[in-house]
Amino acid sequence: MLTFRMATAQDVDKIVQMLADDELGKTRERYEKPLPESYLQAFEAIDKDPNNELIVACLGEEIVGVQQITFTPYLTHQGSWRATIEGVRTASSERGKGLGSKLILWAVDRAKERGCHIVQLTTDKQRPDALRFYERLGFTATHEGVKMKL
Repeated sequence: MLTFRMATAQDVDKIVQMLADDELGKTRERYEKPLPESYLQAFEAIDKDPNNELIVACLGEEIVGVQQITFTPYLTHQGSWRATIEGVRTASSERGKGLGSKLILWAVDRAKERGCHIVQLTTDKQRPDALRFYERLGFTATHEGVKMKL
C-alpha cells in the first residue's frame, strides 16, 4: 500500500539517490558515501520551516518517491497563499506505474488543506515528457520562467 509522510533525516540518503538517478540529476547531484554535508544542512532547514514539507512516498517501508512543497503567502491574488512543488522524483523501479501522478495529486490536496489558491511548479525545458505529464494532470504553462544560477 502506498503511503505518504514527512521525510526524516534518515531518509536523506535515499532521497538524494533518487534525485541523482536521472539524466539531469546525475550532472548536478552528488550521491556518495558519506553524503556531502550540504544535503543534511538543507534537510535541517527544510525540516525547521513550517512552510516547507519534504514528503516521501512509501511502499511498505521502502521509499519510492519524493517531493518538496513550499507554501508561500502573497500579496497578489488578494493576499492568497500558493504552493510550489519541487524536486519530484520516483524510484527508477516504479517509473511508469502511476506513482508520479499520485505524488502530484497528493500535493494538490495538501495545498487545498493549507488554503492555497494556486499550485505551481517548474520543469526543466530539457524534460518535454515531464511537461506533458503535468499538463495531463491539469497544469497549464501560463508563464515563462527565468532563473539565474549564482
